[in-house]
Amino acid sequence: MNKLKIITIFGTRPEAIKMAPLIKEFEKRRNIENKICVTAQHREMLDQVLKLFNIIPDFDLNIMKSNQTLTGITSRVLQGLEEVFDRENPDLVLVHGDTTTTFAGALAAFYKKIRVGHVEAGLRTYDKYFPFPEEMNRKLTGAIADLHFAPTSGSRENLLREGVPMNEIFVTGNTVIDSMKFTVDKDYVFNNNELNDIDYHKSKVIMVTAHRRENWGEGIENICNALKKIVEENKEVEVIYLVHLNPKVKDIVYKILGNINRVHLLNPLDTKETHNLMDRCYMVMTDSGGLQEEAPHLGKPVLVLRNVTERPEAIKAGTVKLVGINKEDIVRLASELISDSSKYDVMSRAVNPYGDGKASGRIAAAILQYFNIEKGEYEEFI
Repeated sequence: MNKLKIITIFGTRPEAIKMAPLIKEFEKRRNIENKICVTAQHREMLDQVLKLFNIIPDFDLNIMKSNQTLTGITSRVLQGLEEVFDRENPDLVLVHGDTTTTFAGALAAFYKKIRVGHVEAGLRTYDKYFPFPEEMNRKLTGAIADLHFAPTSGSRENLLREGVPMNEIFVTGNTVIDSMKFTVDKDYVFNNNELNDIDYHKSKVIMVTAHRRENWGEGIENICNALKKIVEENKEVEVIYLVHLNPKVKDIVYKILGNINRVHLLNPLDTKETHNLMDRCYMVMTDSGGLQEEAPHLGKPVLVLRNVTERPEAIKAGTVKLVGINKEDIVRLASELISDSSKYDVMSRAVNPYGDGKASGRIAAAILQYFNIEKGEYEEFI
C-alpha cells in the first residue's frame, strides 16, 4: 500500500467544524490520500465552514431540500455515496458524531464492505429519543464502525460495555478544540455591527442557542420565558440569542422575545463569529452538544437546556450544569451565576475535559498504526 486512501464524509456545520482540523492534519501526512465528500445536509451553514477553512470538497452530493425528512436525507445520502464509493474504492471512510449523514455514511460504507472510522465515538444518553435522532445515529454508527475515536475515557467505557474490542478504540480528545486554534482572535472585529456595539466588560452577556428537535414547542417556550425573566430581573444582563432559521423555533422566539430590551435576536453566525462571541460573553446557555465542549475551553460556564446530555464529563469536571427546560430552574441557576461570583469562578476555572488541541494528530497516527503504515506515534489523550 503506497498511500492510504480515505474518504472523509460530513454534511452539517457542526461536523465540518470538527472535521476541518483533521482534514488539515491529513494534508500534512505523506502516507494519506484524503478525499472529501460533503452531503450538504445543511447547505448554507456548511458552506460557511468550508470557506473559513479553505476546504474544497472532491464530491458534493448537495442533498438538501426544503422541508426535508430524516427518511429523505438517509436515502439520498445512501444513493449518492454508492456512486462515490464505486468510483474511489477507499480503504477507510471517516464519519463524525451523530447526524443522519453520519449514520447513512457508515451504512453506505458497510454495504460496500469498506472499513469505517467513527470520529467522536462513544457518547451516550441511553435514551433513544433524547437527543432524537442523534442518540440512535451514534449507536448504529458504532455498531458498524471498525475504528472508534473516542474523545474521552468515559466514551471508551461506553463502547467497551457494548462489546467493542479495546484495540479498536482510541482515546484522542475532541477535534473541536483543535478547530478553535484557527478561529479565536482577541482582536477580532465582528462582521455584525450589533455585536461590536455591546460593552462586554460592563454587561454580563449571555450567549444562547436553543433549537433541538426535542425542545420544539413547550421547551422553546419555557426557555424564552425564562430568558425574559432573567433580563427583567438583572439589569446588567444582555442576551444574544442565535436563533435557528427553522420556523418551529424562530416563530416562538420572536413572539416571546422580539420586543424585549437587552435581548438581541440574531440569525446563526458563522463559525468564527460564534467562537469569538463565545470568547467575550459572560456565560453560555444552550441545548447544543458542541458548545458544551467549546465554551469551557474559553473559561465560560455552560448551562445545558436539556434533560439529559451525552457529555457527562463536563458536568463531572464542573464546567457545565444540566438545567433542563423548566422555566423556574433555568431562571434560578442562571441567576446564581449572575449574582454569585464564587459559583461563577468555580465553573469558569474548571479544567475542560475534552481536549488539548492535539486530537487530529492522534487520530491520524492511530489510523496509520491500525493499517500498519507507521508504528509507535499514537499516544492516548489523558
